[in-house]
Amino acid sequence: MRGLVIKNTGSWYTVKTDDGKTIDSKIKGNFRLKGIRSTNPVAVGDHVVITPNQEGTAFITEIEDRRNYIIRKSPNLSKQSHIIAANIDQAFLVVTTNYPETSTTFIDRFLASAEAYRIPVTLIFNKHDLLEEDELRYQHAVMNLYDTIGYQCVEIQASAEADNEFSVEKLKPLLAGKVTLLSGNSGVGKSTIINALLPHVNLRTAEISDVHNTGMHTTTFSEMLELPIGGYLIDTPGIKGFGTFDIEREELTSYFREIFKFSKDCRFSNCTHTHEPGCAVRRAVEDHYIAESRYNSYLSMLEDKDENKYREAF
Repeated sequence: MRGLVIKNTGSWYTVKTDDGKTIDSKIKGNFRLKGIRSTNPVAVGDHVVITPNQEGTAFITEIEDRRNYIIRKSPNLSKQSHIIAANIDQAFLVVTTNYPETSTTFIDRFLASAEAYRIPVTLIFNKHDLLEEDELRYQHAVMNLYDTIGYQCVEIQASAEADNEFSVEKLKPLLAGKVTLLSGNSGVGKSTIINALLPHVNLRTAEISDVHNTGMHTTTFSEMLELPIGGYLIDTPGIKGFGTFDIEREELTSYFREIFKFSKDCRFSNCTHTHEPGCAVRRAVEDHYIAESRYNSYLSMLEDKDENKYREAF
């Protein structure tokens, strides 16, 4: 029996079968031993084959080939990865300029990982209503930076009424008919966005911690939520850091679009853009054609070969 994994709670997976039923399923015992270096060999969005049993549950016996997936380092096992979701059409990265502040390093790490797995990303700037004038100016400057690189940016207020120009209504045309991963730091308003788009889901939301200006985790597992406009929204736990996995140093340049563009003019074809003479990338940074924040993110990812680097909250 074929099905789609729509929820992962750790040891159990909810599978929606081709005839529309849902069935709680477990991985067959020896499944984990097939060389999958991941804390979760099955991910939300996977198409699987299941064998129902007499208890009314099922065993997952096969995972069909993935079209793509997005992955991060497991926060507790340095040699392993955690697959966030599979077979997705696009990702929405929800960011906030403040309350809490999303760092540009975090945004850049997410974008580079998505580039590596060929997943288009739209940046959703939430909590427009909470920002002071200078914070708004900064937000628009950041939006302009990513827009110039080629990433779509949308400014919203997730709590706004439907007729407000910043309401989540402006997201609906972008979501229709697509499988969209919704990601971001804890506290940026992912649950509020989902509640506005799908009021019947009624996800729990949490206050921001005043002491650290950080969010609390309210989602503890990944889940695919069906949209009335067609497609799915994949809700994921808030992530503090985004340690990248299995990206080779030589490949990294191509996951930063503007760095890749200038790298073609470097004197050496294997230039790392750190110290080499005739480096067109470093010249472009000096001439402000490449943002310093983006270049610094690139450098921080180059240093990731230090296995413990990703543990820090970027």
